[in-house]
Amino acid sequence: MKYLAMATIACMSAFIAVALVESGGYAQAAGNNGKIPVILDTDIGGDIDDTWALAMLLKSPELDLKLVVTDTGNTRYRARVAAKLLETAGRTDVPIGIGIHQGDDTGPQAPWVEDYDMNNYPGKIYQDGVGAMIDTIMASPEPITLICIGPVPNIAAALKRDPRIAQKARFIGMQGSVRLGYGGSPKTINEYNVRADVNSCRAAFNVPWEVTITPLDTCGLVVLKGEKYARVRDCPDPLIQALIESYRIWTRHVTWTKVDAEKQSSTLYDTVAVYLAISRDLLKMEQLGIRVTNDGYTVIDEKAKKINCAMKWKNLDVFEDFLVERLTGRVGQADRAGSKENNHEQQK
Repeated sequence: MKYLAMATIACMSAFIAVALVESGGYAQAAGNNGKIPVILDTDIGGDIDDTWALAMLLKSPELDLKLVVTDTGNTRYRARVAAKLLETAGRTDVPIGIGIHQGDDTGPQAPWVEDYDMNNYPGKIYQDGVGAMIDTIMASPEPITLICIGPVPNIAAALKRDPRIAQKARFIGMQGSVRLGYGGSPKTINEYNVRADVNSCRAAFNVPWEVTITPLDTCGLVVLKGEKYARVRDCPDPLIQALIESYRIWTRHVTWTKVDAEKQSSTLYDTVAVYLAISRDLLKMEQLGIRVTNDGYTVIDEKAKKINCAMKWKNLDVFEDFLVERLTGRVGQADRAGSKENNHEQQK
């Protein structure tokens, strides 16, 4: 039986809980504060879904964000985007690690941060993001969940620098295209997060830690429209207003897609990876041997290491409701929605 048992986030600061989150065949010990410790490795500042995912993570009381590490390309630009969002959310307790710097090009959220001075960020900024990641994992009394929503050169570098982290972490990522491509297309594709750094993806998938991914088969279907999108767009929470402001700017500067920021979201791939750090209740999981080809395809190969793949939705509509409730702050109702759907699946 699949179920989700989460610790209550106590309002009384004197009460400290140690919880066990279990769902869909995996278990994750929570820390002394009753939350699951996570590190976000992100190429925020490119596609806008990373920004949505960070907002969702900050709105998820089950998760304890220990560190944000920027990944791929101009990691200093990406750190500015993350820092502005964290400061807007009042979460400057979260340190930022600048990942491996690979170039000076920025991205479509650059106008959103053009006046933001990261030197004024009140929290900690680590110039060596890979080192900060290793130190955070090795110092944690509980296993760390790595939520990886971009290409993963930082992860590969961390594994090479200190292979022991594989014993103290699990990997949850948005990577690949197994049976479906973009928008539910029956034609698979060499998805960007894989093809951008094939060797790093292979390294992350093949080390002896638990690997869970949402490929395009599931994450490529998540778009908020109509009343659901309007509720997020019009939410007065400063974090969500910053999210929508940056999304509007992004739509005016992005070159690879056209979308109306007043009517709907873009595809919110990375939010599914955040969800997988909390639960699998709304997803149909398969353990599949996944081999990464030289040109970045993720193909099923029974000889390859088996990883947990979110291959189908039990009810995508319920996940969209969950996401809206998370972002707009109505967490309890979203949890009940997910629980109701899970009970329905158990009865079928």
